[in-house]
Order: sequence, then structure tokens, then C-alpha cells
Amino acid sequence: MNPAPPAVRLRVPTHEDAFTWHRIFADPDVMEFHGGRAAELSVYEELTARQRRHDAELGFCLWTVVDGADRVIGFTGAQPWERDWGPTGEIEIGWRLGREHWGKGYATAAARRTLERVRATGVRDVVAMVDARNTRSAAVTRRLGMRLAGTFTIPASHREGHCYRLTF
Repeated sequence: MNPAPPAVRLRVPTHEDAFTWHRIFADPDVMEFHGGRAAELSVYEELTARQRRHDAELGFCLWTVVDGADRVIGFTGAQPWERDWGPTGEIEIGWRLGREHWGKGYATAAARRTLERVRATGVRDVVAMVDARNTRSAAVTRRLGMRLAGTFTIPASHREGHCYRLTF
């Protein structure tokens, strides 16, 4: 019997969440597949502001994930892929949690909530872009029912990446 998923709540990120994200993403393990280190605080301030706009305009964003104890543990959500490489124009789902919350089912539980919310807006398919070496995130995509749709080279790192897809 599978254990019950952990309690998670998704909410639109606040300006204060930028400070929390900056702190919990300062862990090199968390950032291993995202450039190796946390971005400057101003990047997280802009990111949370952009997510508030996405939520208002699209009905979805990278939401702040809050655990059952009402602690911010990271983000999970969806946003348009805005880079000039990869699945331009598609809706990407993603997740990033503080290291202490890995391996407990939070990413999968929050990503499932994300899929429900995104589907409710009328989106019919999503992608997840994952560094090929990131076995933990690849496992989340499998638990969500996503399938490998293609490979690519990540421009910044020149490493192999995988594009997973799920059609509702």
C-alpha cells in the first residue's frame, strides 16, 4: 500500500517569498542542475513578480509550495517556456524544493496539484525540461505519467537535457 501523499498547499508567490526562495535555493545541492548556485536576490524578486502576473493573466504560475506545518519549502507550477531554444511557446511544469524536503513526496504531490490547476485553465499538454543527469526530477515526471518526447543540449551547460510531455 502506498503512503498518503504529504500535505501541500500551493499559493501565488508573495514578494516575501523571494527572500525565502533565495535562502533555500542557496544550497549547492538544490542548484546542481540550475547553474550550481543561487541567483542574486533581485532575480527571485523579479521571478515572484512575474509569477504573480502569470497567475493573473493565465490562471497558473510557479506557485509557492507550503507544507502541512505552513512552511515555504520551494515552488512548483507552470509557466510558458520563454527561451529561444527548446519547446518555445509550450507550457512547462517544474519544481524546486529545499534539500531537506527531498524524497518525501512533496514534489510529486505539488506537481499533481499543478496539473489539475493547469488542466482546469484549458491547457491540453505540458512539458517538463530536465537535465538528463537529474534522476530525481526524471522520477517525478514518470510518476506524473509523462513520457520522454525528445533530447536537447542545454545551451548554458552544454549538457544533455530531456523534454518530457504529458497530454491530458
